[in-house]
Amino acid sequence: MIMKKYISAFIATVFAVTSVTGCASGMPQNPGNASSGAAADSGDEISIVTTIFPEYDWVMNILGDNPAGAKVSMLLDNGVDLHSFQPTAEDIMKISGCDLFIYVGGESDEWMEDVLEEAVNKDMIVINLLETLGDSAKEEEIVEGMEGHDHEEPEFDEHVWLSLRCASTLTDNIAKALETIDSANAELYRKNADAYIAELSELDNKYEESVSKAATKTLLFGDRFPFRYMTDDYDLDYYAAFVGCSAETEASFETISFLANKVDELNLHAIMTIEGDNHKIAQTIADTATASDIEILTMDSMQSVTSKDVDAGATYLKIMEDNLAVLDKALM
Repeated sequence: MIMKKYISAFIATVFAVTSVTGCASGMPQNPGNASSGAAADSGDEISIVTTIFPEYDWVMNILGDNPAGAKVSMLLDNGVDLHSFQPTAEDIMKISGCDLFIYVGGESDEWMEDVLEEAVNKDMIVINLLETLGDSAKEEEIVEGMEGHDHEEPEFDEHVWLSLRCASTLTDNIAKALETIDSANAELYRKNADAYIAELSELDNKYEESVSKAATKTLLFGDRFPFRYMTDDYDLDYYAAFVGCSAETEASFETISFLANKVDELNLHAIMTIEGDNHKIAQTIADTATASDIEILTMDSMQSVTSKDVDAGATYLKIMEDNLAVLDKALM
């Protein structure tokens, strides 16, 4: 709560300074209806701001050759994940004046509300991923053996991008927004979006086929668990040390013991982790379990993808394909 108040005060300061210095380039200060949307004026550069890598990659696939020369920004481009990100003054002003802003919309993004209230572009189209998914958005859940967390009320699980089915819905909505902003290229954006959605659907079918043939239908994570949307898509069961948004790094003896017993009970040969260097909990579970041939396998939740990774060729589809290969191995 203290951090949220700090960020809100910081945002207010940024807008106060820019309104005095004219850094808003003479744009109107009345935010109007930030989510109404309108076509960009002819000749204006289209500015698109995304918070995380999957959103950025979806946009780039829809733009294709980018005939309008749209400028696309990814705010979390240096490996800081969604749950610990703090905006800079430059980030705030990018959002405030853009034509299309895409963000997840969970608890980690609550600071966005202050930015959008003060946005200088009254015609900005805003896509909140959780709101777009509606009833398909899921609350975090505490499964048996999982460490509790400090939320007084249930929070939505923010990791919607780890469902290929959600990705298809969100890509379609982003395409519609771009068609509104740049009607001259609407047909191309729709064609690109439909082709990309077909690729997402094809990979979704591969996941479904793989899981249908799997000997095991349970994943066990000695880590945070951001893959609930994925496991629900394919009717997989799971156990984990923490919920996906947890900041915990140490698991209790009871949690370790429970998960190790589950490894033995279900005859699992793999313990899962997410990207990062700290796999201590997973290793401790493996060491505690009876079996001696347990592998530690890592799935990429795409929370640490950087602009350097993008430049090196990282794509949403490629990472999801790699995750399928890991899933195949875990469910053998």
